[in-house]
This record gives sequence, C-alpha cells and structure tokens, in this order.
Amino acid sequence: MSDAVADGVETTSAHPTAGRRGSARRVRGTKDYAGLLAEVRAASLLEPRIGFYVALVAALAGASALVVAASVLLGDSWWQLAVAAALGLVMAQLGFVAHEASHRQVLRTGPGNDRLGLLLGNAVVGIDFDWWKAGHVRHHAHPNVVGADPSIALGAFAFTEEDARSTRGLYSRYIAHQAVLLFPLLLLAGANLYVASVIAAVGAARRGHVGRLALLVLRNGGFLALVFATLPLGKASAFVGVELAVFGLATAAAFVPNHVGMPIIEAGSELDFLRRQVVTSRNIRGRATTWWMGGLEFQIEHHLFPSMPRPNLARASAIVRRHCEGLGVVYTSQTLTEAYRDVLRELHDVGVVATERRTGCPVATQYGR
Repeated sequence: MSDAVADGVETTSAHPTAGRRGSARRVRGTKDYAGLLAEVRAASLLEPRIGFYVALVAALAGASALVVAASVLLGDSWWQLAVAAALGLVMAQLGFVAHEASHRQVLRTGPGNDRLGLLLGNAVVGIDFDWWKAGHVRHHAHPNVVGADPSIALGAFAFTEEDARSTRGLYSRYIAHQAVLLFPLLLLAGANLYVASVIAAVGAARRGHVGRLALLVLRNGGFLALVFATLPLGKASAFVGVELAVFGLATAAAFVPNHVGMPIIEAGSELDFLRRQVVTSRNIRGRATTWWMGGLEFQIEHHLFPSMPRPNLARASAIVRRHCEGLGVVYTSQTLTEAYRDVLRELHDVGVVATERRTGCPVATQYGR
C-alpha cells in the first residue's frame, strides 16, 4: 500500500479553493475525533489502572526470579539456553511496560511514568528509555508519513518504492530479498537496540546527562559479568546470543504487524488526526496474541488514545470500530497470520522495485508481483 490509497486519505491540491477545503476537512476531523473522545471518556476508559500494572510487574518480577533460580539450579548445562530464551521473553514483556510508561499509561503523573520507564528501560531491560521514547513519539505523531516517521525511514528495510529505487549495489540486492530476510533479521533486533542505546547514552553523557549511561553500564555490564563468571566461555556466549535473539524477536515481532503493509502517507498530505491514526494502523485479533503483544494488538486504539491503560483497550475497540464505521473510515483487524502475510507481501513488492531498477527490465519482473 505504498501508494497511500485508502479510504479517508486525502491529499492537498493546488486549486485556489484547496485551502478552504482543507480548513473544512480539519474542522470536520476535529469534530469526528472529539465525538469519539467524549464517548471514550464517558466510559471511563482513560482512567488509570494502577492495580493492573502492579499485578503485572509483580508477575514479571516473579518470572524473573524463577529464571534466575532455574539458572542457579542447572549450573554448567546446555539447558541454560532454555533459561536464556525464557529470560528474553520476560525482558520483552518488561519492555512493553516501559513502552506503556512512556505513554503515561501506568501511573498518574508524567514524572512518575518517566522515572518508571527509566528504571525499567535502563536498569532492568538495558535499553535507553529516553532515546527510544524520542523516536517513538515522532512515530506516533506521524505514523507512516514519509519523511516524518522514523519507523519507515530507509535502513534495514525499504518501505516505499522510492527508497527501494534509491538503493545501489549489494544494498539493492539485499533490499530485493528483504521479505525473505525479515524473520532472520528480527533475531538481530535486540542486539541493534542495545548498541543504539549505548551510542545514544554516550552522546547524552557528553552533554552532561550521565545517569542514563551509568544505569546501562551497571545493568548490561553486570549481566555480562555474571553470565561469563558462572558459565564456561562457550555456554556463556551461547546464553547471551540466545537471550538477545529471543528478546529481539519477541519485541520486534510485536511491533512489525502494527503498520507495515498499511497505507504510506506522502509528506504534505492533508489528513486529520483520527483518520491518520486509524488508516495507517492494524489491529491483531486472537486470544493467543494478548500475552505476546503486550497490548499492541489494539494498535488503532493505542494510537488514538496513547495514554489509555492496556486493560481498557479491548473495551475501547468496540467503540472505535462503531465510530469508524459511521464515518466510513477503514478499520483494519486481522489475525496475526493474515497480518504477517500482508507484511511479507508488501516487503516483497517494494523489494521487487529494487530488482527492476537494477536489471532495468520492469516488464520481466512485474508478473512476479
């Protein structure tokens, strides 16, 4: 859907009356969202659910303790790799709570949520909270908007045909096969997050903000020291590798289906907040996804109401769906299998453009799209 064609997506025009039409659309869009917001507030769905998060964090702390206990009991054994996989899953779930803290979902005050996010992100999971939050806020403000959403910038993947055409040499060959490489690369997502976090925290320390880096060094350095002090070199290296791979897969695999394969909005397009958030997001349905995705399965509701606590998102989805149907706005809900099918198809189709540019023969490849 990189051509941004979807119900509710409108672009600007050079016609003299375009400004007046755009103003009218913005007024209508504001009213459309205000009506939805009033209904959600009337249902008390924006109220904090501190008890839920206390129970969730306690459960994850208990799971962490069990992982540590299992590791101690197993000693010098290759079964430690199962412990490493379990630790990666627990860290991913704690990362989701840090994500919710960044959106003010957990506690009642902004500073309280920021302190919790810093604690969970830097001191527990080992990812720099402030660095991650800065990019994520930009994504929420401009989901799938070319040039504004860092999540669709050209990098490990190309999400637009223009970006695919811009690639050269081996990079172009890589992008041509990006759909096949998706899941193997997700295994490296955790290592990428850790490296990027350290780089960001070092930059912050140079500007006088040393606390973030200190917490990362204590957490990540302590973790590595403990693993390599208690296990032989080979098992310790494998333990760290498995934990990183599972953490990266569990984290990235929950984020990828949210927007990939949904409409891409061109820079300068006129789209009100409600429609921009809804048409670029995808919900994932199915009970098995609830624990796996940490609330991100209700991506539409999360984008419309970022501060809404996780346990309220399911109730909000019925309200939002009904509201969107009344407005004629596309509301996308798929199973995880359907979502990944569309994600892979989109990555393949965009990757084919890189192949066309390299071979100079678009006719030869168009039948494979």
